[in-house]
Amino acid sequence: MKKHNFYAGPSILSQYTIKNTADAVLNFADTGLSLLEISHRSKEFQAVIDKAAALVKELLNVPEGYHVLFLGGGASLQFCMVPFNLLKTKAAYLDTGTWANKAIKEAKIFGEVDVVASSKDANYTFIPKDYTVPADVDYFHYTTNNTIYGTEIRRDPDVKVPLVADMSSDIFSREIDIRKYDAIYAGAQKNLAPAGVTIVIVKEDALGHVDRPIPTMLDYRTHVSKGSMFNTPPVLPIYSALQTLEYYKQLGGIPELEKRDLAKAKALYNAIDESKMFVGTVTNPEDRSIMNVCFVMRPEYQELEKPFIDFATSRGIVGIKGHRSVGGFRASLYNAMPMESVQVLIDAMKDFEKAN
Repeated sequence: MKKHNFYAGPSILSQYTIKNTADAVLNFADTGLSLLEISHRSKEFQAVIDKAAALVKELLNVPEGYHVLFLGGGASLQFCMVPFNLLKTKAAYLDTGTWANKAIKEAKIFGEVDVVASSKDANYTFIPKDYTVPADVDYFHYTTNNTIYGTEIRRDPDVKVPLVADMSSDIFSREIDIRKYDAIYAGAQKNLAPAGVTIVIVKEDALGHVDRPIPTMLDYRTHVSKGSMFNTPPVLPIYSALQTLEYYKQLGGIPELEKRDLAKAKALYNAIDESKMFVGTVTNPEDRSIMNVCFVMRPEYQELEKPFIDFATSRGIVGIKGHRSVGGFRASLYNAMPMESVQVLIDAMKDFEKAN
């Protein structure tokens, strides 16, 4: 039976990425060596990391004066690397979910943090709108997509200070005005590659302005100067990322990816909104994530939650159980998710509702 993978991360990858990575595990670049054992100093792998960085720049229209880094530690390490490198006195943060909250906690170690708004009291079911970003902060940090709660900000905020964004779960799903940002970071395990590598896009002019000493491994300048090769990089995830980036380019780049993502999300949200059994947890369409669709059973059907999971599993659907802090269901529709799988989920929802 074909599996339809809705896991929130690590998550679905394209067959192009999986097949090419598997082939390289057996024989990388006709070297007769496995990708798992190749030296990261070899000319063959240097070509991989160079091409991957170039494709990130091409797909996202990264202007001159920015560096693309491939680092370890996940987005969680960036929660401290960003303020370590960029926070001189004060930063502003928007609190829209668990990961935004964790980023705030880390930033407070390095300076004053102004939390300009939060939707925590409403269990993060909406994106705050009416807030002011102080003009005297070093940067404004926000999380573009909140995987746990199913909310998303799909435009670059208009503020008068530099931006920093955690784009872990929706990077490569929309066009971005990179010029507004001092830094963008994204764990790869949702829209790009297996877990183990994090993309950082950082502005050259933003670096070197803090007075504090920065440990060598946590200084962006270290990794810029060494081309992400200061220490042994995560070779396999970077190779997989290259395959995904090549696949994205073949499809038509960001405009085509966004078109597909919007269509998938529209189909699933329409099915939820038309249902008498299911209801979305994010009611404002403007705030709804197109990457992570969160929904629950209406109160009168809550006892059918587990039976629906079992029913979906019988149809080959995996990974739709909601996060423990929200409950219900979560369908992650990352770039590699085909419309076919979304339709399988929609059909399962309709069939289960009809039978119950």
